[in-house]
Amino acid sequence: MPTYEVLPRFTADLDRLTPEQRRRFRCTVAAFVEDLRTGSFRAGLRVKRVQRTFGVYELTWSMGTGPAGRATWEFGPERCPGTPHIIWRRIGTHDILTGP
Repeated sequence: MPTYEVLPRFTADLDRLTPEQRRRFRCTVAAFVEDLRTGSFRAGLRVKRVQRTFGVYELTWSMGTGPAGRATWEFGPERCPGTPHIIWRRIGTHDILTGP
């Protein structure tokens, strides 16, 4: 199981989401964690590096009606040897990519 931490900005962003958006994100994180174990992300998560950044990635957690939900993250130093550590940076819509 990977370890993780959240930045204060992520927490503030998360508080602004609706309960349904938070539920969708939690479901997506389950798939994300599973893919971290295999070392390969499924296409449906749309994991990619955020342009003009070094080491910051985004994943898409909602493609339904309305704007797509996105979360940005990066790998942090391992807390347990051989276990990825994720730092959640931002969550919301495409707008979060202006300050990932």
